[in-house]
Amino acid sequence: MDLQNLLYASVQVVHNFGAAAVVGGTVFALWPRRQGEEVRRALAWLVLVAWSAQAASGLGFGLVSQYYYGRPPDIHGVAVVALGIKVVCAVLGFLLAAWYLASAAKWPEGRRLALWRGIGALGVIALTAAAFLRWFS
Repeated sequence: MDLQNLLYASVQVVHNFGAAAVVGGTVFALWPRRQGEEVRRALAWLVLVAWSAQAASGLGFGLVSQYYYGRPPDIHGVAVVALGIKVVCAVLGFLLAAWYLASAAKWPEGRRLALWRGIGALGVIALTAAAFLRWFS
């Protein structure tokens, strides 16, 4: 077995589950029906951890490349823009989830729902950017 491919695949598994949890958690918070606040708080923790997993596994890809090739992955053009979009989405998604956990209990329902929609949109944008990063690398 090739250890390098095993490491990349392991990092990819974490990355995929993180993406699924970010998007799935936000969708479940709002649809097919709006969840109660207790469930949404639990989902906010899930999403916060999932955004963290996205960032950590993204870094993991770079570390594996650095270890095996002595440099970060060789990306350019569209792939660099896509990576930048993913990083911005991860930072904003993490911050919004943390803000929700810290403050949402005092907010009106409309603001809570708007924040969930925002986190969900960031997840969809990050997933879309991931496709461009993958195929333009």
